Amino acid sequence: MSARSTVDAVLDQLQAQVSGGSWPVGERIPAETDLAARLGVSRPAVREAIRALVHVGVLEVRRGDGTYVRSTADPRPLLRRVAHASIRDFFEVQVAYDVQAARLAALRRTDADLDRLERLLGARDEATGPEAFGTADAAFHLGIAEASRNPVLIEAMRFFIDRLRDTLRDIRLGGEIPEAGPAAHRAVLDAIAARDPDAAAAAAAAVVEPALVALEDLSADAPPESRAPAGGASAGGASTGGVPAGGVSAGGDARGEVVS
Repeated sequence: MSARSTVDAVLDQLQAQVSGGSWPVGERIPAETDLAARLGVSRPAVREAIRALVHVGVLEVRRGDGTYVRSTADPRPLLRRVAHASIRDFFEVQVAYDVQAARLAALRRTDADLDRLERLLGARDEATGPEAFGTADAAFHLGIAEASRNPVLIEAMRFFIDRLRDTLRDIRLGGEIPEAGPAAHRAVLDAIAARDPDAAAAAAAAVVEPALVALEDLSADAPPESRAPAGGASAGGASTGGVPAGGVSAGGDARGEVVS
């Protein structure tokens, strides 16, 4: 088998052990050398499979102690569906996360949270290239979720944030989404600072909802044969809910602000 196939096979076997209850939550799994010997594969293949399961939250590495089971759920079916979701799908989820995160952050934030959010917002406003912008904007949204003090919301946002960052980058390249620039994001932070949960929720919704309207319009205007299904790619490229994955529109500027 190829090296990639070997890693995937090891990952399948490790996940089966976890999901099947052989290693309950909180239990330390065998060492890499033991697993490699049991499975008849190289230690690097085991290490990469473990790293992948750590990344999706199934396993947890405790420095100097070993690797422990964190969750018995298999996230891979969800990951596959997420990988084929459209930009519109992501904005629909983002508005739900952001509204609740902003509401809770307004109730629970600390002065330290505000200082950190100020820095994150400044970095977002100063970002220029699509890659830097996507990273900075996603970090600001995650920072608000972290200020919510809700561990489930935080973990969900962390899971979501990598794809959100890529979506924001692609949208800035496309240039067809209406602007929600520094002022709109500042309104969210100001409401959080004022401890006004209703205003924070409304401001968070106002950042994202115009993009949903634009994406609906773009999707409606596209001819039926060119529309990508909600869960996959069109014949001509990746599904983007009607927004081109790259390039600048005729009237657009790759550095223009986008809703995010």
